[in-house]
Amino acid sequence: MISSKSKEEIYNIIEKRKNMETPLMMILSDIQNKFGYIDLEVQQIVAEALNIPVSEIYGVVTFYSYFSLKPKGKYVISTCFGTACYVKGTQGIIDEFCNKLKIKPGETTEDGLFSIDILRCVGACSLAPVVTVNGKIYPHVKIADVDKIIKEYKDKEVLMNENS
Repeated sequence: MISSKSKEEIYNIIEKRKNMETPLMMILSDIQNKFGYIDLEVQQIVAEALNIPVSEIYGVVTFYSYFSLKPKGKYVISTCFGTACYVKGTQGIIDEFCNKLKIKPGETTEDGLFSIDILRCVGACSLAPVVTVNGKIYPHVKIADVDKIIKEYKDKEVLMNENS
């Protein structure tokens, strides 16, 4: 259930964008950026406010890979599955991330730290295979790099916990 503060923030986002010619994508994008996901309750709020069917919003949220129906981890590991990355071994890399983190693409680790996403193309074909973590690009990734990438973010968490 959404808190009253979160509902207020959602209504503010809707109010700011609702008079645009095609506001839905901008509203959903702002909500995704603010909360990290767009669950059914949020979709219902947007549908009522814009007087459109929830099914239309659900269609948009499930069509575009940018949107998520569930909360994602603090660190979202995105693996490019475009042609260049695929040919250069991205399947093995994603399999290794899944194996090490014990989750599948689209899932989040129990501790909430990591999620794995598959992207169709990140537009960096000359750097294939490419992995991003919260937008940071890792070029020419090899299976052997997976442990180092995971460790980098686990170490970051340890440092943040020690400093708080």
